[in-house]
This record gives sequence, structure tokens and C-alpha cells, in this order.
Amino acid sequence: MISKEVGSFSAANPLSAKGKRTQATGPGCRPERARPRARCPRAAGAGRVPPSAHLRRPQSWVGTARSGRTMGTTAGQQLRALFYVVPPGESSFRTLDEVPDYVEKSIPFFIAFIVLEFAVSWVQQRKLPGRINDGISSLSLGILSRLPDVLFRSVDLVSYVYVWNNYKLFELPWDSHWTWYLTFLGVDFAYYWFHRVSHEVNILWAAHQVHHSSEDYNLFTALRQSCLQRYTSWMFNLPMALFIPPSVFAVHLQFNLLYQFWIHTEVITNIGPLEWILNTPSHHRVHHGRNPYCIDKNYGGTLIIWDRIFGAFEAEDAKVVYGLTHPVNSFEPILLQLRPLAHIWNTFWATPGFCNKLSVIFKGPGWGPGKPRLGLPEEIPAVTGNEVPFNPSVPAYLNCYAVVHFAVIMELYIDLLATVTTLSQQTILLRIGIIILSLTSFGFLMESRPKAGILEIIRCAVFLGAYKIGYLRNQLSLLDYAYEVLFSLCIAFWGIQTMRRITSSKDKHL
Repeated sequence: MISKEVGSFSAANPLSAKGKRTQATGPGCRPERARPRARCPRAAGAGRVPPSAHLRRPQSWVGTARSGRTMGTTAGQQLRALFYVVPPGESSFRTLDEVPDYVEKSIPFFIAFIVLEFAVSWVQQRKLPGRINDGISSLSLGILSRLPDVLFRSVDLVSYVYVWNNYKLFELPWDSHWTWYLTFLGVDFAYYWFHRVSHEVNILWAAHQVHHSSEDYNLFTALRQSCLQRYTSWMFNLPMALFIPPSVFAVHLQFNLLYQFWIHTEVITNIGPLEWILNTPSHHRVHHGRNPYCIDKNYGGTLIIWDRIFGAFEAEDAKVVYGLTHPVNSFEPILLQLRPLAHIWNTFWATPGFCNKLSVIFKGPGWGPGKPRLGLPEEIPAVTGNEVPFNPSVPAYLNCYAVVHFAVIMELYIDLLATVTTLSQQTILLRIGIIILSLTSFGFLMESRPKAGILEIIRCAVFLGAYKIGYLRNQLSLLDYAYEVLFSLCIAFWGIQTMRRITSSKDKHL
């Protein structure tokens, strides 16, 4: 599964090569009196800078081929990166700054494959592979998990480079095919053990369980990520920093992540003999199951051989029921991220004895006093096959509303990644705040919470205010007026809905 985060290797990284933030010079970088979205500040003695100039990516966005010639990744290379079939000659780089951001460049392919999955599922089974509420929840968690990369470099990379610079034993050649294939095995082996430990240590499971919280299994689920997991995964990669160059490691860290996107689907059943070697949709469906036979199985990232070697492999058998053994029943991203930590906190203080308290943190999520480290298998809830996913009933117009507004926030997020080096820190923090507020509000709407209307009024008002004074923008100036009309109407609509709810509540008490 996709369960670790790749850091920023591109212009989305707010740190320059010297570790300093680039000064904001582009549109929307600071509020101005006269529509800053259409203007750029003048330098002394210079003419007006065209807005498009601030959207060009710095040189570090493109990679350098083995010959030293600067080059970017092609669409074909990006497509092949999703399946880990980019050969060493096309993906070997001398320095870390030359490594392309394969993950960000794969966003169009994520969208294309999700559309393809929906089409194939409809043709095969006459049904869609997911639900709007669960899909928005998964995408919201994916966006939330990537927001720290806007502000900071990846913990994986920072820690790796530190060990490399200070403690490396020897240096393998960055342009050797042997180095490339050794790193492929090393990154996947490290991921296997990180993934396995994340299921067997309660505090790590609290972060990782976000990825398992969906009761659907589709390509949306692949993007369902944890904000906290990155802060524990880095340590498993450090042994490689003693001899493998960071640029080679950074490539495989991304490839290993991207490979795990396409295996989150039910439309692919079996891929023949490759099932013996590779992690496949069939193997990974077992990993996401809450059936007793699926629990703590098939941890592999790209290769399934580690599970076969270390006794954690299980073939797909009975129909898999997806999700957690104790479903969270929520679409609100902040709640999904933090509720498991709250559960550990409460259990820690309720459990007697210092050693038992430590066991609450460091033993398995099913552990209790007097139980084995990973808990008792017989306590895993039975699966009947009649489980009904959490799916609150909401009007059709509300689903359409959520999709439209999520698309607006997605456009804001993509623009933030593309222009982060031209924005002031104030603007970046404001945009991140609006994104988090919006994703939280969408979760409230999908659950029909009583306070959803009030939260939407606040969200729409904040968005509209920030947009009018220049902290937000879109690539098409024609949408300026449309956004102002849309969010003004939404404020009015939710104001009326809230007043009706308050009036109805008062009538019931009379």
C-alpha cells in the first residue's frame, strides 16, 4: 500500500538549495490595493514582469542525465514510473537537486487511472468502484498528508542526507547499474519492515491506520495517507545512508511509493506468474481486509517475496471485506488522523502498572494485560459478508456541491505546489489554513452534521475574503467573477439553511 510519504524534490519545496526560502515576487504573494492577482511588483528600473514568469519552475525541477545534459521527464517515463519500469539509464542522477519530483508529476496519471478504473468497473460489473463521500475523504487525507512538504523538506531525506554527510562508510557510484538495483532491493526491504512494525506497534499503527480506514478499495484509497507516519518511517532507511548516495535513494523512495498506487483496485484479478514475485492487487486486497485470515498479512511494497520469506504471506481466498476491524465511521480528515492517538492516550491512563502502560504504546493494537504481544486472534470480530459501510444519506445536490467545491480546493492545492517558491510565508500559511478548513467542512457535510452549515458559512466567507484581497488566485482570470458569485451565493444559501434549522429547533421546543 502507499503508506509512506515522499518529500518534495521539486519547486514545491519551499527551501532552496541553500536552505533559504525564496523571496515572494509573484502574483498573490502579498495583498496590494489594485488586484494583485493580475499584477507583479516592479523591480527598481525594470519593466513589468509577466505573470507567467513566476510560474516557471527552477532548474532543480528537471533532472540531469548521466551524460550531464539537463533533461525533464517525459510522459512515457512518468507512466512507466508508476510501474517501476524506468531503467537505471533514465533515472540515475548525480545530485539530489537533479532528481525530478516523480510523485507530483504523476498527478495527471492518478486522475486518468481513476477515471479508467470507474469506466472498467462499470463495464465489468455495472457498478462504480467507490462512493463520493469516501472518495472525497481519501483525497482529503492525501492532500492533508502532503501539506507539510510545502513548508519543510522530507524527514526521510533530511535524516538520510545528514547520515550520509557525517557517517557514510564508503560511497557506491551513483551511475552504476549495480547501485541502482541494490537500492531497489534495499528500499523495498526497509519498507517491508517499516510496514510490518507499523501494524505490530500500537503507536505506529495509530498513524498507519488512516490508510486502512476506508471501507472501499479503489485507486482513491491509494491516496489516503497519514500526516504522522513520515516521522517514524525515516529511521528504517538510515542503514542505506552509510553507502548509497542520496540521489539514488530519492529516486527509489518515489518509485516504491508510486508502484503501490495501481495495486489498489478490484478490476485487476490476477497477473499470472508475477504473483509469485511482485506485490499485486490480489495480494494487497488481502492486506486491506478485515477478515480474520487477512489480518497482519502481505506487507510488501513492490515485492511479495519478503512476505513469503518471513511467513506473512496469505493468498486471496474468501471475499475480502475492507476497512478496520472497528470502523471509525467518519469522513472528517482531522478526526481520522487524531482519534487513534486519543484512544491510546485514554487507554494509557486507564491501564494499571507502569510496564502495562508502556505495553499500551509499544505492543500490538490488540494487546491487553495478560494477552500475547499482538493480542488474541479469537478476539478479531467475525466477518459475515453482510457488513454495511458507513454511508450517511445526504441529498444528491449536496454530493454535487461537495464535488464542485472540492475541485476548487484541488485547484488551489495544485497552484500552491506550483508557485510555493514565489509566495510569502504569510500567504502560504493562509492557503494551507483555507485548505484544512475546507477539507474539514467537506467531512462535516458528508456526515450531515448539525454544525456543517455554520462551518460552511465561515469557510466560504474566509475563502471569498482572501480571494478578493489577493491571497488566492486561479490560472484563468475568467473564473474570478465566477468564484465571487459562487461563494457569495453559497454564503447566502447556508445562511438561509442555518436560520431554518434554528427556527425549526425553536418550534420543537414550544
